[in-house]
Amino acid sequence: MKNKNYLLKVFILVVLVFLISCNISDDTNNKQDENGLFTRTITVEGKTRRYAIYIPGDLGNSSHPLIFELHGGGIYIEDMTGESGYKTPYKLWMNIADTEKFIVVYPEGLNGAYGKPTWNDCRMNSVVSSNADDVFFISTLIDELSSKYNIDQNRIYASGTSNCGMMALRLAVELSDRIAAAAVVAASMPDVTECSQLTNPISVLFMNGTDDNHLPYTGGTVSNPPNPNFGSVFSTDTSVSIWVHFDKTDTLPVSYTFPDLDNTDGGNVEKYTYANGIEGTEVVLYKINGGGH
Repeated sequence: MKNKNYLLKVFILVVLVFLISCNISDDTNNKQDENGLFTRTITVEGKTRRYAIYIPGDLGNSSHPLIFELHGGGIYIEDMTGESGYKTPYKLWMNIADTEKFIVVYPEGLNGAYGKPTWNDCRMNSVVSSNADDVFFISTLIDELSSKYNIDQNRIYASGTSNCGMMALRLAVELSDRIAAAAVVAASMPDVTECSQLTNPISVLFMNGTDDNHLPYTGGTVSNPPNPNFGSVFSTDTSVSIWVHFDKTDTLPVSYTFPDLDNTDGGNVEKYTYANGIEGTEVVLYKINGGGH
């Protein structure tokens, strides 16, 4: 499908609306005294971990949402923020943060088998990612940031694409007591998992392409060409169904087909919303017909 950067920009805006609408609570008072983009480190389990944080100006005295934007496999945080010169739509999170007044964090995984940052998501049969306890890393980072900034503990979210999308799903499973919602693109639930059982209802958004040659929409072995070292996943439909049944949402979705603004690219987008889940949760699928990775 053409114009991938446009799709990713749309994804960011869709994800923002989805995440900020989940579990909104009252504000409290505190003072934010710095703003801008910073790269920092934190020691977790004896290892130095890096993260970038963007703090918009004029936050005022109220508490604010915290959004974790996780990088894909092999991507550094400087690539996510655009500081490396890498063409990235993910830096748009900072522009939106200025308008919507939330803090965005770009944490970095540890090196995997191919010597670049990866996330230890739930794929038990993958041998390419690091073996770090990344759930503990994110939880520790939440504690660290909450001690410095006025974070609304009911509005902490995780989002990401590909390997980091599957890491966001792991946070939805194993850190659901702290994460209010997760939104992922090009990611599905692993069919051979090392994750614990789902414990708390949480809203989840999927945005997957039917022609993704790395993350098969119909499930199976990950990578292009399929490589057993990258593990395997359930289909997108099964992944959505897992959360629909766990959250006890409506089993019949409200569907909507977006206007096809480019009839030359061979694709269109359908939205399926499964609402009325436990504690107001919902599961949303954006099915990108003809969309790739």
